[in-house]
Amino acid sequence: MKEESLKLAQEHGTPLFIIDHEVIRANYRTFKKHLPRVQAYYAVKANSHQEIVKTLFEEGASFDVASYNEFMQVYEYIRHFEEKDQDFYIWDKIIFSNTIKDRDTLRKIRRYKPLVTFDNEDELQKIKEHCDTAGVVLRLKVPDTGSQVEMSSKFGAEPGDARHLIAQAFDLGLVVEGLSFHVGSQCTTFDNYTAALDIASQILHDARKSGHNVKIVDIGGGFPVPYDSRVPQFEKLAGIINAECDRLFPDDVELIAEPGRFMVATAAVLVSEIVGKARRDGKIFYYINDGVYQTFSGVVYDHWIPNFHAFKPGRTEVCAVVGPTCDSFDKISLSEQLPADLQIGDYLYTENIGAYSIASSTRFNGFEGAKILHRNK
Repeated sequence: MKEESLKLAQEHGTPLFIIDHEVIRANYRTFKKHLPRVQAYYAVKANSHQEIVKTLFEEGASFDVASYNEFMQVYEYIRHFEEKDQDFYIWDKIIFSNTIKDRDTLRKIRRYKPLVTFDNEDELQKIKEHCDTAGVVLRLKVPDTGSQVEMSSKFGAEPGDARHLIAQAFDLGLVVEGLSFHVGSQCTTFDNYTAALDIASQILHDARKSGHNVKIVDIGGGFPVPYDSRVPQFEKLAGIINAECDRLFPDDVELIAEPGRFMVATAAVLVSEIVGKARRDGKIFYYINDGVYQTFSGVVYDHWIPNFHAFKPGRTEVCAVVGPTCDSFDKISLSEQLPADLQIGDYLYTENIGAYSIASSTRFNGFEGAKILHRNK
């Protein structure tokens, strides 16, 4: 892949973002193999490129969307279905996992009888007024210690409030279909999952004892990507989840999840070009034609630790790699071990950059961002 990436960059120009769809398919199949009881809803926000949505749709994935536009990206592939089949697909394979939805979105999706999440009373009232056809899922606040991106400070009802919120939803004439949680993105603390599953189990059984047939448990995302050898194996986590779910939930409980990063992170490589070189305070600075305002936006928004590799061998030293914009904030990494004799026009490549990268890229300073090339579609 290294040599092919270089060849493609020389042919198509840089920065070049290469997406391998066979890797996406393999990641989806790995998820399904190790969590056979769990229906996988791809979190479109991780990488919303339409070709990725298409590949996962063809694999049979379900989808986690956060906005009307993301919903329409999936709808594109079912618009030719008969109306009853459309309705079933939307109910069975799409969840609006954003706990806060604007009124206009709710009005637009009302006709589809969607599955939507909530975590507070005001959201329930809004759903009742603008999308009373929806089935609702209560999102719970759970531990997210040690995750790359925490979630609990912005989302999730306190477990102690769950009984009241479930009862209120039913009092409004809505149906609480299930419970959901998110242990934080890139979760390497597996105890977060066991604690969250235990919390969800207690609330589900309490709801059922109260006569409310809650039947879905959404275990969210956070499944770790092997960015480096220190990341615990997904297979180990899957074994823990399987055992806990079998112990805690009856067979009639439907288990779903929202993997995003897990599906796409390892499926992309970025090739960038050195456009400038300087030595500052004794350290070499390589200026490349991509940066934190473009494909490396995950450094800012996702707390992602970048990686750089040279195509050319040579004696290495600690170098800085910075972006092309005129903003001094645009420093991608100040501690990359790279050959010291790279020249303007040489290339670098970055692996495992498929998630939260082009999804949040901008055109700041007039830079267009990376060209996107697909392999094995």
